[in-house]
Amino acid sequence: MALDSLSGLLAIVSDVFAKHGPAAPAVAQTFAPGDFSIRFFLQLAIIMLACRVVGWAGRRFLAQPQVVGEMIAGVILGPSLLGLFFPDIQAAIFPKEMKNVLYSGAQLGVGLYMFLVGTTLRLDHFATKARSAMGVSLAGITAPFVIAFLITPLLLTVPGLFAAGISQTNATLFMGACIALTAFPMLARIINERGLANTSLGTLSLTAGAFDDMASWCVLAVVLAAFGAGPGVAVLAIGGGVLWAGFVLIFGRRLLAPLGRMVEREGEMSHTVLAITLILFCTSAFVMDAVGIHSIFGGFILGVAMPRGLFATELKKKVEPLAVILLLPMFFTYSGLNTRLDMINSGQLLLIALGVLAASVLAKFGACYLAARLSGEDNRTALGIGALMNSRGLMELIIINIGLQKGIIGPALFSMLVLMAVITTMMASPLFELFYGKKARESGELEAIPGSPSSHLA
Repeated sequence: MALDSLSGLLAIVSDVFAKHGPAAPAVAQTFAPGDFSIRFFLQLAIIMLACRVVGWAGRRFLAQPQVVGEMIAGVILGPSLLGLFFPDIQAAIFPKEMKNVLYSGAQLGVGLYMFLVGTTLRLDHFATKARSAMGVSLAGITAPFVIAFLITPLLLTVPGLFAAGISQTNATLFMGACIALTAFPMLARIINERGLANTSLGTLSLTAGAFDDMASWCVLAVVLAAFGAGPGVAVLAIGGGVLWAGFVLIFGRRLLAPLGRMVEREGEMSHTVLAITLILFCTSAFVMDAVGIHSIFGGFILGVAMPRGLFATELKKKVEPLAVILLLPMFFTYSGLNTRLDMINSGQLLLIALGVLAASVLAKFGACYLAARLSGEDNRTALGIGALMNSRGLMELIIINIGLQKGIIGPALFSMLVLMAVITTMMASPLFELFYGKKARESGELEAIPGSPSSHLA
């Protein structure tokens, strides 16, 4: 009797993860709506738990910010670790049918976060650091493409790294875009967690990183056009992105000012004002996604144009906890599900991976450091800027996932670029603290690193 009851209980539990939808002709049974929701809530619980635990361990033992722990947690939940040792469990929790659902939540999370980051951008700091920001940005774009021009012919001689028949020009452009990327969302989190959000150095780095990322996405649009999507893809991406950004930045502050006055008059942000604000955010994210850049830039640009003062404070208080704790970790997990670090499985490929890593650090850290020095920044500040700009994070994973899906690169090169993204991101905070942060905190230029129980990012 007891065995029968236990068997019945196990059958009920196993049925929870079964597919309950109708079977299409010659196709296995499909997901019913309830199957999606069951897995979605389980995924959210596991994702938040993993991000909190790994984030805590990263802060406690590796002196890494919470965001780096969340990035690693995403990779752990994917095929590189959980799927490698427990493939059945990983497949049951994260079936391929759920990836589109997780993708949508990921884009909402990272878009909302970058929207909030835009509201903290100090335009007065940007005005005083415009020369340095443009110099760092140009160096952060130019040097990676020069390095890509030098190393891509060597990579093309190794079978399987790039698609068969790809031209050297397209391969170089793609590699240049990958190396030029700065992890815009990751950089924003690191800047917030290091206490740099309201400093000129933070504004300079964030602005230069934004320009570099947008340039990389535009180059990717050109490469995709060459791969059969047509020139209209590149024209729409570059032209549409510039037009929308110009409209928001030129007219946005004046058009949005009434929202700020309403909040100041009422002393708080009403549900109506919050709803209008989120509608505008979704619209801006849609426009940038639709033209082929990325939704995060739509959120960030609109955030820059939003009213400051009480409006920004209320918006942060109402939106940030949900975005940071619940939604943003989906972004890291989704990218981690597409990452396969086990693809670097020979001595030759490991040497190539290390060479790509060294070239990427030289192109980004070295070039941005030199540009900052030539723009008049002192040595300590220039080193801090170089350390921050060298972080690539999961924006890198997004662009190389596109390259893999479109057949531009093969799995081996994809894995090498994943390794480069993880290592350069982990380098960012320790190098920044070594070159700039520690002395700045000792002298009182920066406050202690936010990490106390009262910190919203702890």
